[in-house]
Amino acid sequence: MDHCHTSDLISLEQALEKILSQLSPLQQTESIPLNAAAGRITAAPVISPIDVPPFANSAMDGYAVRIADLHANAPLPVAGKSFAGTPFDGDWPAGTCVRIMTGAPIPTGAEAVIMQEQAEVSDAGVRFNAAVRAGQNIRLAGEDIQQGAGVLPAGVKLGAAQLPLLASLGVAEVLVVRKLKVAVFSTGDELQPVGQPLEAGQIYDTNRFAVRLMLEQLGCETLDLGIIRDDQNALRAAFEQADSQADVVISSGGVSVGEADYTKQMLDELGEVSFWKLAIKPGKPFAFGKLKHAWFCGLPGNPVSAALTFYQLVQPLLAKLAGHSEWHLPPRLRARALTPLKKAPGRLDFQRGVFASNAQGELEVSTTGHQGSHVFSSFSQGNCFIVLERERGSVAVGETVEIEPFNTLLRS
Repeated sequence: MDHCHTSDLISLEQALEKILSQLSPLQQTESIPLNAAAGRITAAPVISPIDVPPFANSAMDGYAVRIADLHANAPLPVAGKSFAGTPFDGDWPAGTCVRIMTGAPIPTGAEAVIMQEQAEVSDAGVRFNAAVRAGQNIRLAGEDIQQGAGVLPAGVKLGAAQLPLLASLGVAEVLVVRKLKVAVFSTGDELQPVGQPLEAGQIYDTNRFAVRLMLEQLGCETLDLGIIRDDQNALRAAFEQADSQADVVISSGGVSVGEADYTKQMLDELGEVSFWKLAIKPGKPFAFGKLKHAWFCGLPGNPVSAALTFYQLVQPLLAKLAGHSEWHLPPRLRARALTPLKKAPGRLDFQRGVFASNAQGELEVSTTGHQGSHVFSSFSQGNCFIVLERERGSVAVGETVEIEPFNTLLRS
């Protein structure tokens, strides 16, 4: 039972602290076109080269006026027009106004814009029927962003909220951290690539397939070394190739107690790697350390365990190496259990669940069903982890539990 032998287990928080405390973000950068920068991480603050807006402009369709010309409620003749892209550039006699449209440059000397709904137009000119204050409906140059101001700090992932902003500043290229290079392979004679027929006793290599997909979503450059059979020479060659070509090496399988001893011996020869037993379920066996050149993460062989440890430990590791200073997992929420949840004390349990708000706006969650570490379908059925405390036992219907909504790595 899990609760009988837990003194040698380390918590998820301890493991994550041990990992992140050893890492520093990559220092290599590259300047790339803005249209190729989606998903990349800024390597330096972005400074605005211009004022935004670049000139004073109108916030309304209406009339630009001088305050001194507004007296005795007399109509003002229209001296000309100012449109976006076609500013008013003629003489502006005293006692007149300028027709202006939203976004159009403010004529020199104008002190206010009166919206057209507050104007009455006649053959004599335009009469205004509301009080006017200086500066109304005028957007000043640099009111949004001033030239020389910081727009984005370093460590920001560029996406739909950031790239149009940079485009509005005329920024054509942006300095980003270079892509992480990650080598991935699976170990085991029982594994068969997806798409090949299964022989007796074989299973499909789900883990490498899933890890590669998640790496692609995270914007990594992936080196897929395939399936490495249980052969010491083949495994050594795979580790040496991966170590020489990648920033991070991720393997699946071979990190559980009782598995091939030469795997651990080989990793000791190639670097400093710790084999941990984590106080989480699923995903107890995990390895982390440094090879000669690359960081190494050894995932468990069971598919759900591999996905969970990648999500909870490898994902933040990659984010820190990539310089993504704003990365974080979704905050945990409280929800009422709609189904009973089976659990034994001893390990922090990440069960897969489905949560939603009820008619009263309260969060409720139910299990996806069987929680075995081989049931990968639970990820496609669920939208969150149900996070059950290490020493907690089974949960009855109606009890409150913590949930952690999936981020985009697991959510479609």
